[in-house]
Amino acid sequence: MTDVLITGSGPTGLTLACDLALRGFAVRVIDRRTEPHHESRGKGLLPGSLDVFRQLGVLDTLTATGSGSVVLRKYFDGKHINDTPTDGGLLIGQWQIETALRDRLAGLGVRVEYGSELAGITQDESGVRAELADGTVIGARYLAGCDGGRSTTRKLLGIPFEGNGQEEPAMVIGDVRAPGLSRDVWHQWFTSDGNGMLLCPMPGTDSFQLQASPERDERGEPLPPSLESFQLLFDRHARVPGIRLADATWISAWRVNIRMATRLREGRVFLAGDAAHVQPIAGGLGMNTGIQDAAALARTLAVAFTGPGSEEALDTYEAERLPVAADVLADTAERYERVLEAIRTPGRGTEVGLERSRPPAGA
Repeated sequence: MTDVLITGSGPTGLTLACDLALRGFAVRVIDRRTEPHHESRGKGLLPGSLDVFRQLGVLDTLTATGSGSVVLRKYFDGKHINDTPTDGGLLIGQWQIETALRDRLAGLGVRVEYGSELAGITQDESGVRAELADGTVIGARYLAGCDGGRSTTRKLLGIPFEGNGQEEPAMVIGDVRAPGLSRDVWHQWFTSDGNGMLLCPMPGTDSFQLQASPERDERGEPLPPSLESFQLLFDRHARVPGIRLADATWISAWRVNIRMATRLREGRVFLAGDAAHVQPIAGGLGMNTGIQDAAALARTLAVAFTGPGSEEALDTYEAERLPVAADVLADTAERYERVLEAIRTPGRGTEVGLERSRPPAGA
């Protein structure tokens, strides 16, 4: 029996695993994926997350790769409008964050167990039994579900995921190369018809993260994202001749979802990160809030393991983090609406991703 079994090896799960392992507790991390991804995904670390990573001993690795400042260059209908510098955070790809955390965890004697899919959970006063899809059973004193917005852990517990979402993609995203395009600014092209495209140079790589309004067919239906549709969008929005996008190593679509679990604990099982809450991308708060969830859950479990009144200690995690999740959902929904309004207005400094405005406390 291990002390804590963690499902999911994204930033939330890996942060929790590193924190607990550094405290001397036995942890196992399982992930249904067969190998790590190499996608930029969430790409901005806020100061609170940097503090957590400093305590975990990975900050120097991250700052050696990431960029501490970025200039947002906005264009409207092809014309340069303004440049807006940002600082106070760190621009870095999610896969690079996960790599640093996995390496730190391996140095503590723990490796992610890929190809291990959670299929069932039973628990009693002594611990949790996690059944995997291959029939393997893992015993743990506690289980932490850090397995994303479609969390198997949350579904197995029957915890409602309340809120709303949209079926139609609001944005296409991916990692591409754009040879010949300057890499010293985060390019943000917007048009008077309310659409736009962003190309953010990812530090430590020769690629850009692309975000754009989806390409549509003659009926107005969004087309599946592809390198070809990315090029059409670039030609329409950027209006920079001679640039050909290439090497799309990640292609996906993003849908607006604003949802939150009604509770973060069921007995000895906890939810953290996207398994507990998902929100619009404006402000870059999703990954950062998950990292803060992990730090709070590690503190809670440490007290439960070593201090008196363990049951009362376990209650503090939900009491602390559920209000934060509610604040983040409200904040990001408001930011997203402001972004939609701003991209239609010439001269306004739209900031998408790493924003200078202060996030809610605890995010």
